[in-house]
Amino acid sequence: MTGWRLADGGPVIPNFGHGSECLRDNGWLCTSWVRQHWGDILQPALVQHIELTLIAVGIGFAIAFLLALVGFRWRVFDPPLGAFTDILYTIPSIALYQLLVPVTGLTVTTIEIALVSYTLFVLYRNIVAGLRAVPPEVLESARGMGLTRRQTFLRVELPLAAPAILAGLRVATVATISIATVAAFLIYYGLGGPIFDALGQPDIFRTELLASGGLAILLALSADALLALLQRALTPWSRLR
Repeated sequence: MTGWRLADGGPVIPNFGHGSECLRDNGWLCTSWVRQHWGDILQPALVQHIELTLIAVGIGFAIAFLLALVGFRWRVFDPPLGAFTDILYTIPSIALYQLLVPVTGLTVTTIEIALVSYTLFVLYRNIVAGLRAVPPEVLESARGMGLTRRQTFLRVELPLAAPAILAGLRVATVATISIATVAAFLIYYGLGGPIFDALGQPDIFRTELLASGGLAILLALSADALLALLQRALTPWSRLR
């Protein structure tokens, strides 16, 4: 992507472009480079980043939901399950990647396992907290109406816990988008790839760094906004309250 050239009668200097003044000066955002490399660098990295996030958050939510049901139904399991998710979250991402490499290798699977583990902390806590925040009098009313335990959970507890659950989903998604950029330390994948590539140049390639980093920020903001709209649509009573 970037090369080196020998200046006439001068030292070796970075060659960031082919005649573009912005690239020759290593400008902060050279739109010509962005247009030229959107199809072969930025867009593929963005798609990969979205895939990483969707898979990690989807699997993480499924696992966290099952664990939360266990911790909510049988309180004796809640402290150890909560501690387990706490421990996973405290492991630095690079250290966790290094621990997983001997088992799963330099693969996307390694990245996904790490990302899923980080989602569990937020998702598990929010799901349990949301379910336990349902007022006892509401549950009593549901039982008085003749609802079974399963009906009470699906029609009363789960809908009332939805705001807390979706709030946790928003935090987990944004955090996953951020942490996924570090995955490029392991393999060139996602938006972290061009970010690390730009940082690895002898003279940091500002355009690639700003473009790929800006896409990661924009992706996080867009995901949070979409989930916020979903939360408003699924919990209209919370807006009224």
